Amino acid sequence: MTTAPGRVERILDRIRSIPEGSVSAYSDIDPQAPRLVGRVLATTPEDVPWHRVVRADGTVAKGERQRARLRRERVPMRGDRVDLARARFADWDDD
Repeated sequence: MTTAPGRVERILDRIRSIPEGSVSAYSDIDPQAPRLVGRVLATTPEDVPWHRVVRADGTVAKGERQRARLRRERVPMRGDRVDLARARFADWDDD
């Protein structure tokens, strides 16, 4: 399966725009293809704030490594999950 470069760039732009202290769910970034967001994240350089992307239920895909980064940014948590009601960012202009 090939993906249009423009779609990948849009995903990366959205991830880069998530402010420190906030998160977005995979489905917030691309509602039609949340798994594509995961695939893009798996192949991106370290300068992309991958740790700010979480599952729709607030759990993290990368375990303690990701939770530690989120805690350093003071992302609101409820136990081991992100408190999405307080931390969710999805304020993009529709392209």
